[in-house]
Amino acid sequence: MRAQFVMSEIGVGLRRNLTMTFAVIISVALSLALFGGSLLMRDQVSAMKGYWYDKVNVTVYLCNKSDAQDAAEAAEAAKNDAAGSGGGGGGAGKACAKGAVTPEQKQQIEADLKKLDLVQKVTYESSDEAYKHYKERYGQTALASVVTPDQMPDSFRVKLKNPEKYQVITSMFAGRDGVQSVADQSSEVDNLFSLLGTLNWAALGIMMIMLIVALLLIVNTVRVSAFSRRRETGIMRLVGASGFYIQVPFIMEAAVAGLIGAGLACVMLGAGQYFVIDHGVDLRHKLELINFIGWDSVLTKLPLVLVVGLLMPSLAAFVALRKYLKV
Repeated sequence: MRAQFVMSEIGVGLRRNLTMTFAVIISVALSLALFGGSLLMRDQVSAMKGYWYDKVNVTVYLCNKSDAQDAAEAAEAAKNDAAGSGGGGGGAGKACAKGAVTPEQKQQIEADLKKLDLVQKVTYESSDEAYKHYKERYGQTALASVVTPDQMPDSFRVKLKNPEKYQVITSMFAGRDGVQSVADQSSEVDNLFSLLGTLNWAALGIMMIMLIVALLLIVNTVRVSAFSRRRETGIMRLVGASGFYIQVPFIMEAAVAGLIGAGLACVMLGAGQYFVIDHGVDLRHKLELINFIGWDSVLTKLPLVLVVGLLMPSLAAFVALRKYLKV
């Protein structure tokens, strides 16, 4: 009998404040959709980091005769400029100023690379192999016709166990005798992840604003509902009903509205995965360079969205009732 009374009161409350209940549902749905979306964005960034960082190699380019000649010419030009202006000599051309890499230097660099714990694999590429790869990739360009094998540097391709520690290789080998430069592809990847991280924080900020709006709407809805039923609650108080028994219908109203909003948020998240990622727009096949997350990530977030959608309005209603419904 008591359960039937509580359920009837919930229905009465929801119908009596229909417009505000609708506003609560929509605001909760949008805020929780952003909440779930931000969680999925974090998973997406983590998946992309694992995918792209695994492909990031550090390349140690070695000095060849052409580099040594260029360095000598640059050093001579800097010396002449300094003498003409009366200032100090410039730092240009220092990388290969001591000449092309020697076989002993090459062996020592390779040995030092392989001794590092963070290095997974070291692959040597000769100038002839580099020239062959260059022709395969850029053979149709005008520059490819004037490039010769002796202009291509020998190099060591270094695959790291933890690609995020590429700076260690740079700090140890940049400027070393026989080393022209140390390069990696991480700067482009870091810029991408920085952008994704900024978008994620923006989504979190919008989510917080929407949650605050939803909480304020819930509090106002509870206030209006409690005021419109002040006579009923007064009678219940006179006949000895407990404070919790009087508060339950109001809390349940907020919980039902929040749960409906959470259900809509789950539908939006599922629809986004289905229509944007997997089908419809079909980004998974149109952007094959991006390792998109799958349904397993989405399904693990839906229970959390439902729990938050149930508990957040219930707690907000409970706090509001302690202030606006004196029982």
